[in-house]
Amino acid sequence: MQQNISITAPDYRRLSRLVADLGRFTPSAFSGAETLAELLDAGRIVLPEGIPGDIVTMNSRVLYEDIEAGELREVTLSYPEDANPALGKVSVLSPVGAALLGLAAGDETVLPLPHGRSACIRICKVVWQPEAHGQYEL
Repeated sequence: MQQNISITAPDYRRLSRLVADLGRFTPSAFSGAETLAELLDAGRIVLPEGIPGDIVTMNSRVLYEDIEAGELREVTLSYPEDANPALGKVSVLSPVGAALLGLAAGDETVLPLPHGRSACIRICKVVWQPEAHGQYEL
């Protein structure tokens, strides 16, 4: 599991409600909600005005690298209702989305893949972050 992640207070509130809602309407074994709940428990909550611009927050556009494959991918970290993989919008409940949340440019983490596999990814750059542009409640 990721450590030393930072989550803005508004993101924390909205994501906590999402986890609570999923817990009421889906089986407790829903791994996306469990993973997100663990991240929220482990994360350091910060005011949105004080979060560095190189931290992945909700609605951030991120360039990351699959280290082993040497492939770059640019995605936007989205809430489930806004996710659209064809447009590069990944849900925070997906393995990739959960792995990105709260990390900074230069950080590496292990991304769980299907069938017990994993990949190591590195955050290359936070291309766009709402908080860096004064948008604190996206």
